[in-house]
Amino acid sequence: MQPPHERPDISRLVPVIVGAAAAIAAIIILWIVTSVRRDQPFPVDLWWHNLMVSHRTDVGLFLAWIPAHIGGPVLAIVTGLVVVGTLLLLRWWWAAITVTATLVLCIGIAAPLASIVGRIRPDDSLAESVPTSFPSGHVAFATALVTVLALLFRHWPWWTLGAIWVLWMAWGRTYLAAHWLTDVIGGMFLGVAVALLAWATVETIRRRRSRAAEAVSASDERTD
Repeated sequence: MQPPHERPDISRLVPVIVGAAAAIAAIIILWIVTSVRRDQPFPVDLWWHNLMVSHRTDVGLFLAWIPAHIGGPVLAIVTGLVVVGTLLLLRWWWAAITVTATLVLCIGIAAPLASIVGRIRPDDSLAESVPTSFPSGHVAFATALVTVLALLFRHWPWWTLGAIWVLWMAWGRTYLAAHWLTDVIGGMFLGVAVALLAWATVETIRRRRSRAAEAVSASDERTD
């Protein structure tokens, strides 16, 4: 199987960088707005929250707790380690570096940002209750992992399954009233931004090293 970073059809980095910039701009705007209204949800938040709470069922709660548990801090880290470990076993070094950089960056930004904003969660939350609602760390981590894997392997099943997982996670967090709707949207933007930035950065380094190695090889051949 061919390593994902060595495929000849990798698209140019400019659209990726533009996408990352757009995602970062969105998360900054949401950050500023939610910081001002940290204890006052937006009308769309209240509408979605009431919709979720009014349609709670035992089956719905069971389905909502699945991504909540899998996306929790411990299992999320274990999942990341398994993915990176698998890539290392396959000797896909650059892919492993990319995934590691993405997840470390996501964790390093999401947790401090949530503490700084200090947004209050819904009063009837069935999960966490500490005032670290924005952005959703569960959604940010899931989105970052899904996005970076989709960028590396670029097959439609990755995008389809990844989108289902992220939407399931986002729905579950609001169904349990652990987050407002804008919290999970902010998590999505953050996850996309860090994945795009990490992928573009590592890919740039890889390409430069590859070109340098090719130049040395060509120089050695001319010398011989």
